[in-house]
Amino acid sequence: MALLRAVGVATRIHGFTIDKALQKGAIKGIWYKLSPKNILHSWVGVHVNGQWYILEGVILDRLYLEKLQSINKHQTTTFCGFGVFTESFENPPIDWNLNDTFIQDKGINQDFGLFDSPDDFYNMHQQELSPIQRMAFKYVVRHLMNQNVNKIRNIQKASL
Repeated sequence: MALLRAVGVATRIHGFTIDKALQKGAIKGIWYKLSPKNILHSWVGVHVNGQWYILEGVILDRLYLEKLQSINKHQTTTFCGFGVFTESFENPPIDWNLNDTFIQDKGINQDFGLFDSPDDFYNMHQQELSPIQRMAFKYVVRHLMNQNVNKIRNIQKASL
């Protein structure tokens, strides 16, 4: 948001929680079981040409999405997992061209509304984690999730 604002684009943040099912596959095993049911999340809105646009779908890069689609060729409509929950898995609106973008919006289970800044949102809403969960996610789980995502991103065509 700071970079967009620095170049004169008005922004706002939309806060919500998503169901943890959306993360299954990106988070595995015991770590998935220990994950909170509701995961705090947000998207940025931008004001361009007199209209607000939602930039939720830009959270996933094209390469990662294409690898997920290759692995899950039988899924063309609804898909939930690996950081995705969409009803248009074959062609989700993730590229911004003066349009709203979505890739996780079907997983929203609690809406907190719009905020002027991330600080406003996160001062009012925090992820519900015990101290042990907080340490596990900070030092272990987020790194494992990034490794899982990178493994998918780096799958070679012959492996599919």
